[in-house]
Amino acid sequence: MKKLEELLYGVAVRRVTGSPDVLVSSLHIDSRVADACSLFAAIRGTVTDGHQYITQAIARGASVILCEQLPGKVHESVTYVEVDDSAMAIGLIASGFYNHPCNALILIGITGTNGKTTTAMLLYQLFEELGHKAGLISTIKNLIHGEAVNATHTTPDAIQLNCLIRRMVDEGCTYCFMEVSSHAIDQQRISGLRFTGGIFTNITHDHLDYHQSFDRYIKAKKSFFDQLIPTAFALVNKDDKHGMVMLQNCRAEKKSFGLTTMADFRCKVIENTIQGLHLLIDGQEVWFRLIGRFNAYNLLAAYATGVMLEQEKTSVLTGLSLLHPIEGRFNYVISPNKVTAIVDYAHTPDALQNVLETINDIREGEGELITVVGAGGNRDTDKRPLMATIASRFSNRVILTSDNPRFEEPGAILQEMTKGIPAAYEKNLLVIADRKEAIKTACALATQGDYILVAGKGHEQYQEIKGVRYPFDDQAIVREIFGLNQHINNP
Repeated sequence: MKKLEELLYGVAVRRVTGSPDVLVSSLHIDSRVADACSLFAAIRGTVTDGHQYITQAIARGASVILCEQLPGKVHESVTYVEVDDSAMAIGLIASGFYNHPCNALILIGITGTNGKTTTAMLLYQLFEELGHKAGLISTIKNLIHGEAVNATHTTPDAIQLNCLIRRMVDEGCTYCFMEVSSHAIDQQRISGLRFTGGIFTNITHDHLDYHQSFDRYIKAKKSFFDQLIPTAFALVNKDDKHGMVMLQNCRAEKKSFGLTTMADFRCKVIENTIQGLHLLIDGQEVWFRLIGRFNAYNLLAAYATGVMLEQEKTSVLTGLSLLHPIEGRFNYVISPNKVTAIVDYAHTPDALQNVLETINDIREGEGELITVVGAGGNRDTDKRPLMATIASRFSNRVILTSDNPRFEEPGAILQEMTKGIPAAYEKNLLVIADRKEAIKTACALATQGDYILVAGKGHEQYQEIKGVRYPFDDQAIVREIFGLNQHINNP
């Protein structure tokens, strides 16, 4: 239990109606799980307004209501806290409720369109390899020193975040590596967190269904760096034309990394094969198990972060060289008749191009590249024809199929994608809405030496259709078609 008056320290409160001495036993933003002596935060979301559920929260026992506007009926037994921004306020309150867990460990946030998950996972695995207890908050999974905790969003809400980081601290974790999505930044989910460092990977076309414009998307990312404190560090990809924009007005220590520009941390790709990457970093040649030029950036970002966190350089490079590719990121399997299938999460135009360019770099002989790709429903529609255009530019054959159609009709999504296919390429195009049939067709068309890319879902083990998540695993389907039982290779 915490006294409300203590929890409101540092919160810009407009007015308190009721007793500030009331005790709070739990925090909630979902009225359905509010309970006795709890605080319910009414947050204005993109779909619903939490103010509509204040009555339900009180009926379930909530004794404190955090809101931006008082409801029409005020209960005498309930304390109402009025603020200008409930989302920001609940982050500060949650931090205090869980005894400011960020002050007890080193928290590193990674943001960008592509590379967040891989960089966060690399850092988590690296610091565990170096003997530290670490935590991970990511798209794929949340981990507390090896213990898996379910992930529902790239970045959980402020209450879940502080609870999770508190658990990390209680388990002895001294580091936490966290993906920070643009949605989470914009929705104030990271309010109240104190970051030791922030990493910017890159920014490309994505999430415009939410942000409405690319400029607003950039500003959302930049605001994360604007909030860093002077004792923190900001590490950005200088090869990305928006990298240095992130550092404008940033008070943190500014550092950069890159492959092509003069940056604080640099590396050179010596060799890129299906077995891995041979890189020159800080004057040392090292072989890594990850594949592709895009992973050179992720490895360099992880190396730079390790060094900035005062880890010994050789130990950092050695640790990174031992790590395997991340689940759902350029995982491959080779069939008995020597067809190589690659499963990757690439679901943005830039990520898809990166993976396709990597495959074309490493494939040998006369083998062809067949790409199976779709686009998610109820998401940024502008990228659909772009995805198809890129697939056709870098592949010999393209099979357009369903991704997660959600509440849209798969046929409508595919029709929008086909607009990006050049007329001259149509003879090499197939449209198969059923994703499993599309993968089967690609495998049937492939012959010895060919490559198949199954893009868009990666680690996901479901397909979301009309609000229902049906079991679906690209990797398992490829193995089944190839007649193999082993997992997709993590070289």
